[in-house]
Parts: sequence; structure tokens; C-alpha cells
Amino acid sequence: MLNSQRSLSELPKMSAASQVERAVLEEEFNWLLKEEVHAVLKQLQDVLKEASRRFSMPTPGLESQLKQENFILGSSTMDQVKGVLTLQGEALTQADINLKVAKNNQALHFQFREDKQWKLQQIQDARNHVTQALQLLSSHDDSYHFKTGAEVNKLMDAVMLQLTRARNRLTTPASMTLPELATSGLMKMFTPPMPGDVMVNFYINLSKLCLTVYQLHVLPPNTTKNFKPAGSSVLHNPGAMFELNNNRFEVSHVHKVECVVPWLNDTLVFFTISLQLCQQLKDKHVRWL
Repeated sequence: MLNSQRSLSELPKMSAASQVERAVLEEEFNWLLKEEVHAVLKQLQDVLKEASRRFSMPTPGLESQLKQENFILGSSTMDQVKGVLTLQGEALTQADINLKVAKNNQALHFQFREDKQWKLQQIQDARNHVTQALQLLSSHDDSYHFKTGAEVNKLMDAVMLQLTRARNRLTTPASMTLPELATSGLMKMFTPPMPGDVMVNFYINLSKLCLTVYQLHVLPPNTTKNFKPAGSSVLHNPGAMFELNNNRFEVSHVHKVECVVPWLNDTLVFFTISLQLCQQLKDKHVRWL
């Protein structure tokens, strides 16, 4: 009975204590919403501006012109394919490729026509996603007042979605079928024109710019070989078959060479830092949802 009376008498004290605690927590949370959230958003903007700047580095002394960079393609294990690629932002403005044909060891040389350049869609898409993330952040500047943790989380989710898409565009090259490669606009870029038994493809994989060269041979119309068209893939293997314009082809040789693009590596690091900042801010607000 005494214990029951004591506990009843302590209720007002407990209630008062919990009210004080709640007031302190609400004050802390209001500070988070007003001060820390904007501090993190400013950090995010600074990091993403650096990422965005990597996509459009100016030429020293010529601020209106994007910087051109030359990259040497090669492999320590083979010399069938060598080349030099010129990258300017998201565009390959020149490609100079030397190929040794396996069947007769003939040397072939191709380069982009002077009036042509090839847009790397992966870089263009990644840059656009970064721009959208920056627009989301700039629409919530210092004058914007967040009212709830859920509102903060909603913004972070939207920013993280754009950053994840940007990163995925650089880490996941598009799959293509062999007929799609054969009829790609890229095949019309070169002088002299590519022969009918050679195909090429350029793509980004993480921080690397990759070139794949496929050598083909035509399957005889009366061949008894089991014909099975290959599906879509980033990299097709020797033996892959396809049909185009009533002709059947088989991939006889595949050569892949690549080079590291340092600023793409920087960009991927900036994406990782930004995603971590978003997640940390979400974690601080999760108990207030």
C-alpha cells in the first residue's frame, strides 16, 4: 500500500521530468533542423560542385573551351589493338586506332572523320543527374525552414536517388546486341570506313575508358553449324553469332583495351562522399519520424 502511494506521489515529478527531457530534445531537434541540416546541405553542394566541375574542366587560359585530354590505349599482354583517344568533357573528339588482323597479320589504321565526334552517353547522363541533385539542394537554401525530420529524409532520398543513378551510369555500361553494334552510328565515324568484318564499341566502366574491337567472319549460307543468335551484352565472346541483312556472322576475335581517366575516378569518390553525408543526416533524424 505504501509503495502504491509513493508511486502515485511520484507521478507529477516523473511527468515534469519527462516534460523537461522532451523540451530539451525538441530544442536539440529544432537546432538540427535550423543549423546542422543547412550545414550538411552546404557541404553536399560543395562536394557536388567539385564533381560537376570535373565534367567540364576548362582549357587553361581559354575558360570558354573544354580541356582536351589524350589517352593512350594498349595492353601489356597483346599488341593487336593500339590507339589514342581524345576526350573533351563528354565527347570523344578523335580516335586513332591501329589493328592487326589475326588471319593475315595485316595492319589496319582508322581514325574519326574531322567532322565527327562521339558523345559518351554515360558521362552525359551522369553529369545530368549531378545537376539535378544540385538543383534539389539549391531549392532548400539557408532561408528554407525544415519543419520535420520526414521532410529532411524526403530531400535526402531524392538527392541520393540522383547520385545513385549518376554512379550507376559510370559503373554499369549499357548492354547491346551485335546487330545494334553493327548498325550503330559509331561505325560511320571512321576514315577509311570500317570493313564489314570489324566492329568497335566505346564505353565507360568505373574510371576507365574502354575500346572493344570485334573481328567477324561470315558463316556460309549452307553451313551445318548450329546457329544461335547471341543476346545483349556489354562484352561479347568469340563464337557469338548474329544475323544482319540476311547474312550470318560469328565473332572470331575480341580485343579489349582501356585507359584510366583520373577525373572519372575523382567523380566516383565525390559520389561516395555525398551519399555518406546524406545517409548520416538521415540517421540523425530517423527517431523523429
